[in-house]
Amino acid sequence: MNTTNRTALFATSNGFIAINGAVKLHIMDLLNKRPCSFDEIVQNTGKAKSTVSVHLNDLKRANLLRESVDAVDRRKKNYSLSSKYVACSQKPLDTHYYHSLENFSNTFSSETDFFQNVFCAFKAGFEAQGIDHNPIIKHIGSDIGTQIANTFEQGDFIDSLEEIRSFWKCYKLGKVQIEDTEPLTIKIKDCFECMSMPVLGHPICSFDEGMLEGILHKITGERPSIKEIECYATGDNHCLFIKV
Repeated sequence: MNTTNRTALFATSNGFIAINGAVKLHIMDLLNKRPCSFDEIVQNTGKAKSTVSVHLNDLKRANLLRESVDAVDRRKKNYSLSSKYVACSQKPLDTHYYHSLENFSNTFSSETDFFQNVFCAFKAGFEAQGIDHNPIIKHIGSDIGTQIANTFEQGDFIDSLEEIRSFWKCYKLGKVQIEDTEPLTIKIKDCFECMSMPVLGHPICSFDEGMLEGILHKITGERPSIKEIECYATGDNHCLFIKV
């Protein structure tokens, strides 16, 4: 997340909490990637230990993170998120939203075409209100992907990749090509999520990222991180996802 002049929303058991301090956002960004020790947080933020300690205590009181004692060295403390990063403020981009609305003045070629444009309008609509909704969309995609994987035959890893390709084809989500397995690299042509979007200059397929992560988690038992590096929204003629 961009920590400069931004407000981020985190979901807790008590509801949403907004954070807008640069140091707190930096800490939450670190922990959103993986648990960290106190010393790691100090090193990454470049702040004094006393400053970091104050911010960590504030975040703990807000129920945004949890503190634990290191299993090897009980003098050390480790921190992890007890909340979910769901959205962040951004500069409103309403041009893309109005462009997507114009599509509804036309006749759609199919139900798939209609729902694809609805999906894109929702995404552009959040941007128009100054909301980066990609984190929560990715969470939802991951949950859906985990459930989708329950329908797979649960063969070996290569068989599962073929099932991903077949699933995307069956439901017209796009044409999947497995470009490599080390690292796992997946190319999707005719992507449902973004093919109707204009060129925005950045990848936008957070839902697909989440679905792939959820499916792979169910298959392998690991928590992979899938990142989109090429997209129709960046001017490419495909979407490219890589395990990082």
